[in-house]
Amino acid sequence: MSPEEKNRRPRRVSGLIRNHLGRIILREVQPLFSSLVTVTRVIMTPDLRSARVFVTVLGPDDPPSVLKALEDQAPRLRHSVASAVNLKYNPLLIFELDPEPEWQSRLDDLIQRTKTDDQETD
Repeated sequence: MSPEEKNRRPRRVSGLIRNHLGRIILREVQPLFSSLVTVTRVIMTPDLRSARVFVTVLGPDDPPSVLKALEDQAPRLRHSVASAVNLKYNPLLIFELDPEPEWQSRLDDLIQRTKTDDQETD
């Protein structure tokens, strides 16, 4: 098996898990909060035994408390993934807050400040 084929399977499985968890979280976990909880990406280990699930929380709820609730729901979510995605091993779900939206927001702010500074110096 080529290295490209080895990388393809974890990417495909992560997409399946991301789609399934997104639907389940929206239907079953979302009603517990007034914020929008979104699964932004899933990164699988090469052996497909664990998945890092990155989420964003948009709204008034405290992101660490939402993350704690997801961790509490992890066994039930893991069981749901096992029934929806046919794998040899049921992956361990590790939930994390996705830092990417904050980075993007910070970059946007820096770009906007640079544009404003350039206009002031003209």
